[in-house]
Amino acid sequence: MAFEIHYEAVFRDGLAPLLLLTPDLVVVAVNDSYLKTTGWTRADLLGRPIFTAMPRDPHDPDLRGLKALRASLEQVAATGEPSAVALQRHDVEVPGRPGTFEERYWSAVNSPVFDPGGRVHLIIHRAEDVTAFVRHLRRGGQDAASCARAEQGESDPGAFVRARELLAVSERLHHAYTQQGHTMAALREAAEQQRRFVLDASHDLRNPITGLLTKLEVGLSEPDTDLRPILHKALRDAERLKDIVADLLELARLDTTAPTATEPIHLARLVADELERRTLTAAVVTRLDRRAVVNASPIRLARLLGNLIANAERHTTTTIEIVVTADPPEAVLEVIDDGPGIDPADHERVFERLARLDEGRRLDPSGSGLGLPIAREIAQAYGGRLYAADHPTGARFVLRLPLAT
Repeated sequence: MAFEIHYEAVFRDGLAPLLLLTPDLVVVAVNDSYLKTTGWTRADLLGRPIFTAMPRDPHDPDLRGLKALRASLEQVAATGEPSAVALQRHDVEVPGRPGTFEERYWSAVNSPVFDPGGRVHLIIHRAEDVTAFVRHLRRGGQDAASCARAEQGESDPGAFVRARELLAVSERLHHAYTQQGHTMAALREAAEQQRRFVLDASHDLRNPITGLLTKLEVGLSEPDTDLRPILHKALRDAERLKDIVADLLELARLDTTAPTATEPIHLARLVADELERRTLTAAVVTRLDRRAVVNASPIRLARLLGNLIANAERHTTTTIEIVVTADPPEAVLEVIDDGPGIDPADHERVFERLARLDEGRRLDPSGSGLGLPIAREIAQAYGGRLYAADHPTGARFVLRLPLAT
């Protein structure tokens, strides 16, 4: 059967003495049990700083008990972590007899309440009257030194079982709340990234589609026009669409599937095969260590290398350098161009999906900004790293993969 919890009523009628404080330690709520235990009234407490509202204890002229309580509350406000206060004596004025105080002993647990942003919004102060326990110690023959130790929080831990249990539950709740906050933040960030990705991908797809439609409309509206140049341009737009769709499908596979079956791959041979397959407009210099062998999918690793070479060819001035070395426990592949290079502030940005720097847009207006993100995700799928590194004469991309054993 469905029911609704009235939290204010639960707080007000709870058996444990409870105060609700702001992080500035101003009392905003007090339950009936607290008023009954202390003899104070709501008018004494509500809207007032707790240490202004609490009467001074003549037994404690140095305010040791209040200082310990203040330190605990301030710790909760500052750190968001629950805090317990050891057994302290704080005498309470007898109702109806001003100036007459009754000997009382207390322990306390202070717990945070967080706002949706994860900041401490309120503090729950639970006071535990343990005067009866101290008196029991005395009746049981404890000497003055033992009672003094009890007053300083060194009594039998069994006396504080309830306080410890409350603190443990509060800590677990705080941990769960923190984890939930991290999870929700990650989900929100993932959703925002997905939204941006879809918008950017739609924009990149729209451009060649618009060009293709325009060319076809021109061809249909002017029947006497030579269609071959129009069809050639339409073909390039269609090929651009095919490339973008292929990149999007590759990213989807990388996001949703485990790495494909691996086999030993000689990086030097992979570079040689890729260079033989491509017709480049720039000179290429290689330094290849044949000891660099890794375990990966040859198709995906060739895709990674091809994306790095295409990026270098787009930005280089005259020469591309490809270096393969063995640097145990890793194999290293570097692709270096002599173009304008990448600002260190953009070293990570170039690996964001669909992110394109101004230089890249100038050199290749039809580029999608997916090549480097795909290359990095392929590297990560096989336990490796791909990053942009500093270089004096251009851009330098470094791939590190575990050496095959």
